[in-house]
Amino acid sequence: MSEDLPALMSYLDGLPEPHIVFDMDYRIVSANAAYLREYAPGQDVRGQTCYEVSHRFQAPCDQAGESCPKARALLSGQRERVLHLHHTPGGEAYVNIELSPLKDRRGRIRYFIEKMEPIAHQHGTPVEQGMVGRAPAFRSTLEMALRVAPTAASVLLLGESGTGKELMAKAIHEASPRAKAPFVVVECASLSETLFESELFGHEKGAFTGATSTRVGLAESANGGTLFLDEVGDIPLSMQVKLLRLLETGTFRRVGSSDLRHTNVRVIAATHRSLRGMIEQQLFREDLYHRLSTFPIRLPPLRERHEDIPLLADTLLARVAPTRHLNISSAGRQRLMGHPFTGNIRELRNVMERAALFCDGDVIELTHIEQALAADAWASGVAVHAGTAFEATPASVPSLSPLTKRQAMDRATLLEAVRLHRGSRAELAASMGISERSLYRKLKAFGA
Repeated sequence: MSEDLPALMSYLDGLPEPHIVFDMDYRIVSANAAYLREYAPGQDVRGQTCYEVSHRFQAPCDQAGESCPKARALLSGQRERVLHLHHTPGGEAYVNIELSPLKDRRGRIRYFIEKMEPIAHQHGTPVEQGMVGRAPAFRSTLEMALRVAPTAASVLLLGESGTGKELMAKAIHEASPRAKAPFVVVECASLSETLFESELFGHEKGAFTGATSTRVGLAESANGGTLFLDEVGDIPLSMQVKLLRLLETGTFRRVGSSDLRHTNVRVIAATHRSLRGMIEQQLFREDLYHRLSTFPIRLPPLRERHEDIPLLADTLLARVAPTRHLNISSAGRQRLMGHPFTGNIRELRNVMERAALFCDGDVIELTHIEQALAADAWASGVAVHAGTAFEATPASVPSLSPLTKRQAMDRATLLEAVRLHRGSRAELAASMGISERSLYRKLKAFGA
């Protein structure tokens, strides 16, 4: 076997994907040019263990919280795939690992070839774009998404509002062979029956009042790429049969035309609803459900990936205030960890944007986090106190601590937000999670 390694490495060196060969003791025997360039620039990794170089671990992956492809390959005797977080010069990034055992002439496993496929825009450290997370629930979901991505299978993303279903859909698209083709979003919840058909399939000039020109539909615009049906549970029942025809045959008719047209799309759908329950109520077609849910993936709510809150907070803060380079104090992080975030990542983003507005310096302190959380109380009538929520009735308000009462109810907090905000009143209201009308009403009540 050893005498064959030079020829094998000569072959691997010409491949664009990073590859290493390591022995039964995890020692790297050789690494191709792509691996050295991507993960160990300027280093000679021969003799080092794969877990030291790729993960900075002092023990094999399965002893340090990761799944070990070597252990799985030894059990199965065949190629195995896992998702790992690897260290790179640019920080931690998710990598698809494909491990193949190499056997000698007597059939015994002697070495392993490890192929690494970097995953675009998926990270384990704060980044400017893409999805981030390290929690097991997040990693399990991402691994499922990356497993189905290279195929043509329809995917159904299930999860509460604010869990990042559109980001996951885009990640699947970008990891698929269709990545260079369009990713087209259909906002099903915002479309009436008439608008849905016209938006999805297009219409001919004169098809209805106001149709002054021919319009190409979203299904046709997505030809060759991915069609993302967001909140698919809101599609009108009468339209579901036409969508089913599109999925099964790739054919459709524009509104006002009898001509059959074709499109080649991969469909990813998402919903926060129970489609099974809707089927029982005869609000959703069972045949359409089975056509959409070839590969269902559940996205975990934030409470199931609690340990990701600090990482997500840093990432979101960098996105909502990219020029300020803000940090979050230890007390502020603890407060975020104690909040339930029923609105999931979307709610966390709002909180971080509000906190940035309240902060004049470089560090977001506990008081800024409390102010940001209290903004929801203005809109909902629920006061936030010590990580819990309760009705802000006259009887309950006196039980608030003075600091929290001041932040939730005092005129100064609102006026400070107005002073710091540089955009419109509508944008300020949105950042606080209240309507513009509510903001004006509160300002008027405070004499501002």
